[in-house]
Amino acid sequence: MIYITRRERFNAAHKLHREDWTAEENERVFGICSNPNWHGHNYDLFVTVKGEINPETGFLIDLKVMKEIINTEIIDIVDHKNINLDVEFMKGKMASTEVIAMEIFHILKPCFAKENVILHAIRLHETENNSVEYFGE
Repeated sequence: MIYITRRERFNAAHKLHREDWTAEENERVFGICSNPNWHGHNYDLFVTVKGEINPETGFLIDLKVMKEIINTEIIDIVDHKNINLDVEFMKGKMASTEVIAMEIFHILKPCFAKENVILHAIRLHETENNSVEYFGE
């Protein structure tokens, strides 16, 4: 079994809030991340797939194909967008890094299965100090 990871980047705005809470409750729980005027991040997305090397090509997956899948399915949809308002797969969901990472995993998993590789993990860096890793469990 071999693992390959590809990094892509995107910029997006979001805010953490619950519609059923008051502004004070949102600020108490989410702090400045509940700013009514949003805030943004320069995200780093790491996608790791695993499987067996194709003996004919020496590849687990052609990295051009991997890049195309990630960009078509995720980056083109979220880059320079408001995650809460503009991203269909996040409608009605908390726009936390944890939930974003899980949703990305669920979108990419069948795409990589079609290429005969297994999506192993999504790691999403919101800042240089904060990241989430999801293994589909």
